[in-house]
Formats: sequence, C-alpha cells, structure tokens
Amino acid sequence: MGTSKAKTSQTMKSATAAKKLGILLSAAPAEFQDGPVSRDELNALQADPPAWLANLRREGPHPRQVAAARLRVSISGLARAGITGPLTTAEIEDLKAERPDWLEREQAIYAEVRREELRLKQERARA
Repeated sequence: MGTSKAKTSQTMKSATAAKKLGILLSAAPAEFQDGPVSRDELNALQADPPAWLANLRREGPHPRQVAAARLRVSISGLARAGITGPLTTAEIEDLKAERPDWLEREQAIYAEVRREELRLKQERARA
C-alpha cells in the first residue's frame, strides 16, 4: 500500500532564494546567506517578510535586475551606462530625477523592444 516516509522539502542555494526574493544575497543576514533554504522557508518569507527582507526590498541595495526594472531599462542598458553593481532605492530615485541622457535613451530602446515582443506574441497568437 502506501509508504510511511515523511515528505522531504526541496531546498535551494541561498543565492537562488535571494534571486527569487529579488534581493542582493550579500546584503542579507548571515544566517540566510550561510545555508540552504527550503521551499517552505521561501514561501514563508514571501508570505510574511521579516523586517530585514522588507527593508532590503524597500531601500536596497538592489540586484541589477531589480534596479533595471525600476528604471525601465534592460540589464544591458545599465551595463552600457557603466552601472555594473547594485543600486539603492535612493540612487535609483536620483537617476529618475536627474534623467541623464543615457537613461532616456535606454528607456526608449527598452520600450521599443517590449512593443516588438508584444507585437510578435500577438502575431503568433493569431497564427
């Protein structure tokens, strides 16, 4: 009939969990960085973020993919602008306020790429 084995929870590296949470691993507490994270622990962190996680999400430093999304540019666009490291929320807001030429150019490129992706997706859906 059935087995009496206890269900084991999947685990992931802390770097994978940090990526799923949208945070910079090096900014997380040592206890998070040091060990594997179970699927249940990840779900609990997402459902009820502790203060350290809420603070990281609010103030940063943010990984490049999060910074790029907040600036509405690609990760490549950040790299072309010479930004290769994490950014804080304050730095992101400063860039939005300053509106440097590279930011406006990269936002236009990103918006065009997104429009083309949407057009192709709609075209495939009709086919």
